[in-house]
Amino acid sequence: MARLPRLTVAGYAHHVILRGNNRQAIFVDDQDRQDLLAMLAQYAAAEQVEVHAYVLMDNHLHLLLTPRHDQAMPRLMQALGRRYVRQFNRRHGRSGTLWEGRYRATLIDSERYLLACMVYIELNPVRASLVAQARDHPWSSHAHHIGARQDRLVTPHPLYWALGNTPFAREAAYAALVAAGLQPSQQQTLTDAALKAWALGGDDFIAELQRQTGRRVRAARPGRPRKPSGPGPSQQP
Repeated sequence: MARLPRLTVAGYAHHVILRGNNRQAIFVDDQDRQDLLAMLAQYAAAEQVEVHAYVLMDNHLHLLLTPRHDQAMPRLMQALGRRYVRQFNRRHGRSGTLWEGRYRATLIDSERYLLACMVYIELNPVRASLVAQARDHPWSSHAHHIGARQDRLVTPHPLYWALGNTPFAREAAYAALVAAGLQPSQQQTLTDAALKAWALGGDDFIAELQRQTGRRVRAARPGRPRKPSGPGPSQQP
């Protein structure tokens, strides 16, 4: 069965994951990390994609993006992936692929999941036992969101702005969200959505997406489809 084209819709937030092939490291040193972030900033600006959150791990990265037109995110990810591999291979005297196939992208219902997805992304180094607190990991957007560093790559989402009327209030409110962490059910929901790359949201959100795109945007529920109610053909009046 042919796979569906990746779902990208302008104006919606998308949780994106890009992994190293066979779990191999995609960064050797901090210069690699700086290079990738500089490329991301360049192509995000060129393609009109807002970067709301990010984290660089050893063998993968997470992004929270809102594209301003339907081709913006695919163009960004294609340009970023190709250029970074060329630079990485040149710096480290290697050849061949670096990525594990295509990037994964999950379109999310911002009202329900955006802040939780930000927390999920920025707590990734804590879950991986790389650091004790999210603020200890230098390669994420967390320091920007809590006011510890200004990061020009980050465009705050309106729901982040709504956390408070002043920068201090927003930063404190967001820090409290991260400190509280996610419920296991929230974490599992976000993980499942990221791995399966279906849209994540409530029934009304999914129905509106399907109306806009004309395609199925989440997996069918298990079980046989229900038969239509009413009389069969031989019972028609």
